[in-house]
Amino acid sequence: MSRTQPGDSTPGPARPSARRGYLLALVILAGSLLLVWMYARAAGEREQRARQAEFQTRSGEVLMLLRQRLLHYELALRGGVSLYWSVSRPTERQWRDYVGGLDIERQFHGLLGLGYVPYLRRTDLEALQLAMRDEGKGLFQIRPHGVREIYGPILMLEPQSIGNMSAVGFDMFSHPVRRAAMEAARDSGEVRLSAPVELIQRGGDGRRNGLLMYAPIYANGILPGNVQARRTAMSGWIYAPFHVRTFVESALHQLDAAQELRIVDVGPGGQASEVFVSPGFREQSDDHVLVHSETIDLYGRTWRVDFQSPQAGGGAGAASDLHANVGAGLIVSFLLFAVVLTLAHTQSRAERLAEAMSESYRRSEQRFRNAMLYSASGIALLDGQGRIVEANPALARILGVAPEGLPGTAFDACFVDPETGATTGDGHSTATRKLLRSDGDIRLVELVRSPVPGDVGSDVATLVQVEDVTDRLRAEREVRLLNRTLEARVAQRTRELTLANHELESFAYSVSHDLRAPLRTVEGFSRLLGERFGASIGPDGQDYLARVRKAANRMDELIDALLKMSRITREPLQQAQVDLSRLATEVIGELRQAEPGRMVETVVEPGIEACGDPALLRNLLQNLIGNAWKFTAGRPHARIEFGRDPEAQPAPGMVALRVRDNGAGFEPAYASKLFRPFQRLHGSDEFEGHGIGLATVKRIIDRHGGSITAEAAVGQGATFRFVLPERHHESHPDGHDEAD
Repeated sequence: MSRTQPGDSTPGPARPSARRGYLLALVILAGSLLLVWMYARAAGEREQRARQAEFQTRSGEVLMLLRQRLLHYELALRGGVSLYWSVSRPTERQWRDYVGGLDIERQFHGLLGLGYVPYLRRTDLEALQLAMRDEGKGLFQIRPHGVREIYGPILMLEPQSIGNMSAVGFDMFSHPVRRAAMEAARDSGEVRLSAPVELIQRGGDGRRNGLLMYAPIYANGILPGNVQARRTAMSGWIYAPFHVRTFVESALHQLDAAQELRIVDVGPGGQASEVFVSPGFREQSDDHVLVHSETIDLYGRTWRVDFQSPQAGGGAGAASDLHANVGAGLIVSFLLFAVVLTLAHTQSRAERLAEAMSESYRRSEQRFRNAMLYSASGIALLDGQGRIVEANPALARILGVAPEGLPGTAFDACFVDPETGATTGDGHSTATRKLLRSDGDIRLVELVRSPVPGDVGSDVATLVQVEDVTDRLRAEREVRLLNRTLEARVAQRTRELTLANHELESFAYSVSHDLRAPLRTVEGFSRLLGERFGASIGPDGQDYLARVRKAANRMDELIDALLKMSRITREPLQQAQVDLSRLATEVIGELRQAEPGRMVETVVEPGIEACGDPALLRNLLQNLIGNAWKFTAGRPHARIEFGRDPEAQPAPGMVALRVRDNGAGFEPAYASKLFRPFQRLHGSDEFEGHGIGLATVKRIIDRHGGSITAEAAVGQGATFRFVLPERHHESHPDGHDEAD
């Protein structure tokens, strides 16, 4: 590599001549422009600038007034949103009084009314129609007809003009332009404006082209923090339809503006549609017409507003001659300037290019030198015969020799084994070889060879990077040895834990059976004692015997629960594809049959399947849905849901489910105790039970390789989220998963 110094790239003698060329071009341009300037009429130019500035100011006033009017519309919408938040859902009379108090015809020119549009899913629509029919309003019809996932019908629209009454019942969510604005308002939480639409109000003036403004309404009046939460909490919209022509013309009339204007709505893909065009607006304007365009963002839409105004005053012919003469003078001046400047610029550019190339080469050389000098890896440049041309200090430290003794030595002579690395098509190669240091120590090094071009006349052919990997390879071998030892220990601990679990289950099963005999003896002799000697032992004795029998029966039930838990962990799994939606429906039917007097709203999502033991999965749903049924007792509007969990992100091959109710709930701080045997968060006088059901659920889910969590609040219900496999997964030969 060459040793180029910074002083080698000094400017050549051509630089003063280039400066003289630039100076000559500037002198010619200045002289010619001075002559043109003297000829021009400065007064006319100033007048033209003043007219243009005044025109732009007037145009800005029009835009400001349009913004203010739209802001008034927004305030009216937000007032309607506040009304809905304050009374949950206002009556038609309350809505009519609110809109009437706004005095729309006098205060909001062009505004046809204010309306309410609910955000309805299919089930919500049926509930709304039933509620309106119960209120004596008949069957609420929606246009256009058809089954859709989401509906957005106009429910109320005031004032009740003929046109507004004809719009009630129209499903705006079925119209693509209206739906885009409604979705934008829903997802952003802000007021949004639609693209130009044809209004559905039937009026006598025939003007039906207009715009729609939407303000979203969320449940509880709180704006959620993300898009998904906003969609979930969406309740509806307050919207306002208005005629664009009346809206714009009233603004122009208020300012007494002479401008002709055109408003164009620019869509997301650059698609433009006209919002408003003045009758006097011309596509092609002449030189006597002032023009001005501004682009503004209004409520999620981009408008381009083009202004035109006839230029007052005469002197058009003189101005045309002046422009022609000035133009000719400018052309000649700039042609002369361009010729001289091109010559000077060409010379200067060549000089700068030469300087830049020299400086770039110098910096590249400096970067390479710094990389060689301060690199922690050894680096060497080899010639065509493999001799070292240049090496850095790191390579000398690796080889154990002085840096000045390396140039001219054969690089391969430092190794005790031949090079066997693979070479790629572009000449790069990597290899690991044994290096013999000058002190006799043998080290393992990693070599990376790359072909490099040398300077003209030099013999540099290859760049070699050398890294000492002896310590790293030793550490890797030690890690592999430790891993094998750790795997053996884990396997041994797993076998011991499995054996201990089996012994513990067998012990629990045996103890449960052995406890039954003395309990039956206690219960039987207590019953005989009460039957034969009831009169002699008195009321207190009868009460004591009843308590003894009740305690014995409860102990028997607890033993049954223990036996069931033991069977769950002992019996092998019978894997099959199970329709959980059908099982949940059957469990709910059994609960309704047991308590026919209870009114509970149940929602079961169809089409849910999982892979597992059918008997255990039925037991799981019986416990979860039975718990929800039990803890919603006493609720006037009890509700139980079973379906997929939309908030969870399960692992591949798993399905996330949930059972949710609006029952008694529990303290979240005690959620960790729910799945322990005999742990109860409610007293037996409130809700019956043994505290074994959720422990059984936990074991069933663990055996299937899933997980379960619980969320709740006191008085607000509980949600149990659990994960099960969607398809078959491998288990141990005895039917027990690792979770057991």
